[in-house]
Amino acid sequence: MVEPSPAGAPRTWYLGLGSNVGDRAGLIREAVRRLEGTPGITVQAVSSIYETDPWGDTDQGPFLNLAVRAGCTLEPQQLLAEAKRIEREVGRQPRRRWGPREIDIDLLLSGDLRIETPELTVPHPRLMERQFVLVPLAQLGPDLQLPDGSTVSSHVTNDGSVRLWREQGGEGGNSDADRHVRV
Repeated sequence: MVEPSPAGAPRTWYLGLGSNVGDRAGLIREAVRRLEGTPGITVQAVSSIYETDPWGDTDQGPFLNLAVRAGCTLEPQQLLAEAKRIEREVGRQPRRRWGPREIDIDLLLSGDLRIETPELTVPHPRLMERQFVLVPLAQLGPDLQLPDGSTVSSHVTNDGSVRLWREQGGEGGNSDADRHVRV
């Protein structure tokens, strides 16, 4: 069940973006630009980009990941539809579960909102298992409360699987979307 925010009031959402195919940084930057250009979505902050080991299906290249905090007046299902539209427009191709992807946009968390439908589960069901999500989230809000009542920063480990990314050898370039948190 979705508890609506007051009429027209934006709800704060945290999104996770990742890519491990092609120009990873360029694809993530383009997805952030498209989120910013979507009516009903206001990007409030973007974490740094992190390079991360693959999760689940580990026989693939490393990912670049970041987190976004956004104010959103869209209903959750509309936000999901916009995220899927952006994935398609940026070039995501159908592949195996947890396999390589040009872009992935996950709806992670929105306050104490709980949704369980066949299409959407909020909070994201594997949020607390994934350092590649927790580390960028901790940059945006170290005291952000998770579903179990703990804070994001209390779950961040130093296991080496998530590294601050720096441009290397022609993949993308430093741009406004590489910025650290902006408010």
